[in-house]
Amino acid sequence: MAALRDLRRALDRASELRGRAADAAGNFRNVEAVRLFNRALRVLATGPDDVEWITLRARVLLGLAMPEAETGSAADGLRHLDEALLLTERLPCGPPQRVLRALVGAQRALVLGRVGRLSEALALFDEILPMLEAEADDNGLSLTRNLMNRANIHVEMQRPDAALADLRRCLELATEHGLTRLEGKVRHLLGEQGQLLGDIPGALRHYEQAARIYQDAAPGWLARLRVDQARALLVAGLAEDAARHLDEVLPELRASRNVQDIAEAEVARAAAAILDNDHRRARKLAELARRRFLRRGNERWAAVAALTRLRADATEVLGGSGRPPARLAAGLAAHADRLGELGLRDEAALARLLAVRLLLRRGEVTAAGELLARVPRPRRTTPIDHVMLLRLCRAELAVATGRPRAALAQARAGLDELSRVRDRMGGLDLVCGTAVHGQELGRLAVGLVLGTTRGHAGARRLFAWQERTRAQVYRYEPLPAIDDPVLARLITEMRQVQRLAQQNRLEGRPVTALEQRYARLQREAGRLGWYTSPWGRPRPVCSPEEVAAELGERVLVSLIGQDGELSAVIVRDGRFRLVRLGGLDEVVEITKQLHADLNALAPDHLPLPLVAAVTASAEKRARLLDERVVRPLADAIGDRELVIVPTGQLYALPWSALPSLRGRPLSIAPSATAWVSAMRREPIDPVVLVGGPDVPGAIGEVKQLRAVYPSATLVDGPAATSSAVLAALDGSGLAHLVAHGAHEPANALFSRLELVDGPLFAHETAQLRRPPDRVVLAACELAMSHIRPGEEALGFAGALLASGSRTIVGAIARVGDRAAAEAMTDLHQRLASGISPALALAHATAADPLRRPFLCLGAG
Repeated sequence: MAALRDLRRALDRASELRGRAADAAGNFRNVEAVRLFNRALRVLATGPDDVEWITLRARVLLGLAMPEAETGSAADGLRHLDEALLLTERLPCGPPQRVLRALVGAQRALVLGRVGRLSEALALFDEILPMLEAEADDNGLSLTRNLMNRANIHVEMQRPDAALADLRRCLELATEHGLTRLEGKVRHLLGEQGQLLGDIPGALRHYEQAARIYQDAAPGWLARLRVDQARALLVAGLAEDAARHLDEVLPELRASRNVQDIAEAEVARAAAAILDNDHRRARKLAELARRRFLRRGNERWAAVAALTRLRADATEVLGGSGRPPARLAAGLAAHADRLGELGLRDEAALARLLAVRLLLRRGEVTAAGELLARVPRPRRTTPIDHVMLLRLCRAELAVATGRPRAALAQARAGLDELSRVRDRMGGLDLVCGTAVHGQELGRLAVGLVLGTTRGHAGARRLFAWQERTRAQVYRYEPLPAIDDPVLARLITEMRQVQRLAQQNRLEGRPVTALEQRYARLQREAGRLGWYTSPWGRPRPVCSPEEVAAELGERVLVSLIGQDGELSAVIVRDGRFRLVRLGGLDEVVEITKQLHADLNALAPDHLPLPLVAAVTASAEKRARLLDERVVRPLADAIGDRELVIVPTGQLYALPWSALPSLRGRPLSIAPSATAWVSAMRREPIDPVVLVGGPDVPGAIGEVKQLRAVYPSATLVDGPAATSSAVLAALDGSGLAHLVAHGAHEPANALFSRLELVDGPLFAHETAQLRRPPDRVVLAACELAMSHIRPGEEALGFAGALLASGSRTIVGAIARVGDRAAAEAMTDLHQRLASGISPALALAHATAADPLRRPFLCLGAG
């Protein structure tokens, strides 16, 4: 009797340990799971040869296999499954034995899939799932879990239709049986399937739905989810966001010792580093990952990691000016063969394409052509960056073989493909980010045309290519936003946290915890903004003739920065002309120095000797810029009103401070297409005057403007809350905003105005039904922009322009209170008289252009 009680206690103890281990494994605490499963095995080391004892020991081995494979090696995991399968032979024939053997087979398939033996895994799942469908009686848990695991294999094998069929069935079963954790995992896999098909907003939406489930039901799964989110962001060109995601989760993954997930995250982080030109870091991470995969016996992923390292080497070499080493091209070509043997078709194509570019740079044109011929046509699931690289290789080969027209045809086709991908994107960041994949192709095309431009026809053609390649985000007609209560809640919480942090700073209290919380909320809100609604309805790029017709008597200057040289296409009276201006780097450096001078000159009460010294420096730099950029254009632009389309860092150039442009009406636009779109919007009348808190001096007295606009809506004092200001802005004709603000270079949509209840974010203005027609930003630097790939200038002002505002007046450097107040008084008196914003601002800044660095953005 005592012996039976001891056996019963041992069974109960082993069962309890198995349950705790399964819970740990289910939350990715694999080290803990291995320890607990092994303790259970020790309890069951000796015992009777009966059904209960054998079944429990087999189930413990079954559970141990995957965490052992994750933290140790796949061979160890498979050995445990072999032992479990032998144990099942000692059980009586019947449904319990068949189901247990099927579960052992399903776990074997899962381990095989994790180490890249996908065909074997799929065959096992296909054999086992019918038995689980017929005989398993655990409320659908085993069937749902293993259907989901097979769907994951389909995703990895790039079989999206088969994956979707399995996932839809999984979702039905999970919902029917209340399997919440599995529902989260299914939505996670739906995200991977969407990513495979290029539906990045859909993928991110599924990932976020899964994250909400994981937070409560399976927090240990969140880190893996963030890795997959980061991969989607890399496809969308958002390398900085992807890097932040991965830097957050890598320490957590390393602590859990989930080797496969750690190595996959390192490969993704290396890819982000490549996009950020941090090649040393990319090589280090890729090599670490390769070694981890090899220790696990995962040859497929080890080959992907090796390709990532080679890609870092190739990208660095191609970004320089030297002749690439022959061994690098040969290494990529040989590795492509190995990738092909492993069934990695797209990766093999990528390796060959990189080798083609290196061979072309070496002058080995014939070898490059032969290797390019081995690259297959893209499939539906081929990533857009691979598609664009194929177009680039074809274009570069055409240039090398003296066929410039064929090269431009490849560039045109590639940019059209990229536009179709962009049109499917969701939030403003995704629409903007995709431009990174077309940068080199666009530069090649513009460089080709620039090198052969002669006369009106050549300049017209060059202008058309410029418009194809720059500031595409502004050619979308914004769609009505879809309300998202979760996003609204996050932004409200961000506002509260930011306000509390500001109060603590003023009171000398610590703010570190609040700043960390704010950063976390910003990341969550940013993720939701990627997919809550499509950004807009695409409109075609304007033709050169459309731009010329809209200009009328104005002159447009479209700047080009190419191969370290600055040029300009001038559009005047329907004619196009190219003017070469000289070195770009020097102009950019002088612009930075002038910008620093203006910031130093801004305070109201500087000592007179300091004012004189800084003014002399600023005037000298303004003259230098005038000589290099404006005077060579004098004959072409005459004394007419200007529309300027800058390039890169010249968005920060204070154009009205240049002597030749002092007092001249001018508008700064991100592209000619954006300017035409803004010009065609119908102006509206209501005026809104907004005064934020703690704005000193005369500039804060927005009530004074009631004398200029007697019927204006006034929102200031305690009433100037974010909700009240947003409501007043919606549908207004002119909005004058006086408030402190901050430009966020890392995440421009969270640039903000400080109001009574905390910040009003650029993200929120993008949700307005009809943004204000004209906006004057009176007291801060919110005309600043973060320049993204493709000449996409984003910031508070940029978000308003992209959302549909016609004109933004704002400062691109610091402005003193007195200078701002005087400039605003002059500006509004002229606006109220009916003259255009560009002309009104020209008069308002001419009196003191160095201390009034305001620009008219959009349509002046």
